[in-house]
Amino acid sequence: MDLEAQGIGRLPSTDPHSPNKVIFVAGALPSEYVEYQITQDKSKFLKGKLTEVITPAVYRRTPKCPWFGNCGGCTMQHLDSKAQIALKQRVLEDNLAHLGKVKATTLLRPVAGLDWAYRYRTRLSVVNRSIKKGTVLVGFHEPQNRYVSDMTSCEVLPPQWSALLPYLRQLVMDLSIRDRIPQIELAMGSQSETSITAMVIRILLPLTADDETILIEFAKKHQVWIWTQTHGPESVKPFYPLTGELKYDLPEFGIEIPFVPTDFTQVNHAMNQVLVGRAIRLLEIAPDESVLDLFCGIGNFTLPIATLAKEVLGIEGSDVLCQRAQENALRNNIHKKVSFKQMNLFETQLEHIKTWGRFDKWLIDPPRDGAYALVQALRDAYQSQLEENLNILPRRIVYVSCNPATLARDAGILVNEAGYELSQAGIFNMFPHTSHIESIAVFDLST
Repeated sequence: MDLEAQGIGRLPSTDPHSPNKVIFVAGALPSEYVEYQITQDKSKFLKGKLTEVITPAVYRRTPKCPWFGNCGGCTMQHLDSKAQIALKQRVLEDNLAHLGKVKATTLLRPVAGLDWAYRYRTRLSVVNRSIKKGTVLVGFHEPQNRYVSDMTSCEVLPPQWSALLPYLRQLVMDLSIRDRIPQIELAMGSQSETSITAMVIRILLPLTADDETILIEFAKKHQVWIWTQTHGPESVKPFYPLTGELKYDLPEFGIEIPFVPTDFTQVNHAMNQVLVGRAIRLLEIAPDESVLDLFCGIGNFTLPIATLAKEVLGIEGSDVLCQRAQENALRNNIHKKVSFKQMNLFETQLEHIKTWGRFDKWLIDPPRDGAYALVQALRDAYQSQLEENLNILPRRIVYVSCNPATLARDAGILVNEAGYELSQAGIFNMFPHTSHIESIAVFDLST
């Protein structure tokens, strides 16, 4: 089985000089006897879709969502959740071994949370191809195509959001610019009695007076905080009501972090609390130590680190996020121990690391592309340390990753070229029923 939960098999070849052809069957699981229909026939592989399970695997489950298979939001609802975790752990191990040529000294036990109703930030696509039929489609894309699933509920969204989906269809249909609304984003802070849903509507034409009235009535009826976006992220602004606040909590550290609905935040708030706690414990911060937080965003790791360390520097590519992170530090009364710097970390070189100065520990939390330039600069720093007696390498690096392939690539450089050992690695099942893998790795400088 691959990461998209496609069963993989080989069709016997009648040509002794030609290897058996690989076939990927969507919906089939290892050990199953199935019937399938071929959907693609390529020179080196075939693709097929499941038509009948004759002998099911013991870990096959009935999908909870009626739209599973037609909606591309989830790919693994037919697979037992424990088997999903085992698959993701194996993917991480295989990537480290084959792409990075490294192996962790200790494999951390996988961390998992709720299987359902865990997603507190999402982006829904709007497709108007059904307007002539009296509706639009609002939801996730169908698997492997640009169409939107005809879904009216979602099991991984909070119940109030799932119930809202049919009303979002009607809302778009009621607006005069119904064919110029490509996306709707939803975001919510930590769960509490005062939690509100923020809804960002991407609009490509100005709203009319009637449109504004419709949106205000929708906000009142469904208790949502409506924002609009006319161009890029900088154009996002509250529409109705004009004031409010989104925030999430990190109770282990006594931190609360306000955010705007288009900020990058982890969609799974409960698992984010666990992830932050685990990452900071793995840093093993002493009160007299300084820590560098790279790709820091609005301070998800920076602020709780500051409750333990002597000082923290957060570096982020967006000046707007740096400013918001500084405001969050002030709000939590830890601003005297925290500073932020704007820099494009995808262009990091040795000279940049030298200007930062020496930090005892680093935390790295890059996007899916990983931290290739950064670890190359660390490799160069390691060589310079040997030649020039520099002392700028951190003793420990905790690397949080949302892509095991780029983590493995970067781990290969750190271990094989930069003088580090991969001490620990493991996964967090941040996105149950999907192919997304959140993982964490600990690198210690060799003595």
